[in-house]
Amino acid sequence: MDRSNIEKIARTDEDRYLLAMLWDKINGGMRKNIISAAGFLSPREQEMAQYLFGNTEGLYSFGGYEGAERRMWVFLPDYLGEDALYDNELSPVVCIRAVFYQNDEPCHRDFLGALMGCGIDRRCVGDICVGKGKCDFFVTREIAPYVLQNFISAGRTKLSLSQIPLAEADLPLPEVKELKDTLASLRLDAVVSAGFRVGRSQAAQYVESGKTSVNGLPEIKPDRQVPEGAKIAVRGLGKIVLKSVNGTTKKGRVSVLIDRYI
Repeated sequence: MDRSNIEKIARTDEDRYLLAMLWDKINGGMRKNIISAAGFLSPREQEMAQYLFGNTEGLYSFGGYEGAERRMWVFLPDYLGEDALYDNELSPVVCIRAVFYQNDEPCHRDFLGALMGCGIDRRCVGDICVGKGKCDFFVTREIAPYVLQNFISAGRTKLSLSQIPLAEADLPLPEVKELKDTLASLRLDAVVSAGFRVGRSQAAQYVESGKTSVNGLPEIKPDRQVPEGAKIAVRGLGKIVLKSVNGTTKKGRVSVLIDRYI
């Protein structure tokens, strides 16, 4: 771990502030040998944090469940194992269940907007999993009592809240459409074109305009080579994953399998 790497990683003043805050929080926990965490991060912020901390012993990326998109960096002291992350008394992540009338259909945006409307910082809120008649969402332990007391509605939908064990969270499976295609190459614009069914030139415009990220990091070069397993997000279009690269055809094109989240 080297704090001077912040200047190498950060692209904006906001990045520098975030990384400095993360460093101070995690390093403070390591010096005192106590649990420390610094709020939920977006995929791009997680990538920066990974570069900053590397494979530091006792440091974990955790969002309340396996596969969480928004995650926090958590330092666990040497007297605790990884299972402490799921301990309902120790974990820095809390799961709250909001129950509502089943005929109401509040969406992710309704819940996030209502939470922000309560004055809650975005870094205090993790994934929001909306289901039929209920929504399980993740918050920092510090903010949980305030949420339970003050979060009473999402849009026009009235809510009944309770804290539940992390292991009991109801996590709806994402809907995925599997796409098979052949590409001239694994250029980013070619993968975006195939995954979102848009023209190659339009895909290149999405990339060049700064609307595209690969594994959480912004990318503006259409000719960037995309590795197998890469997660690609395009603002306004959604998310895809280059699930597998399956060799070349007789005509020299690359056979790929792409998952598109719908």
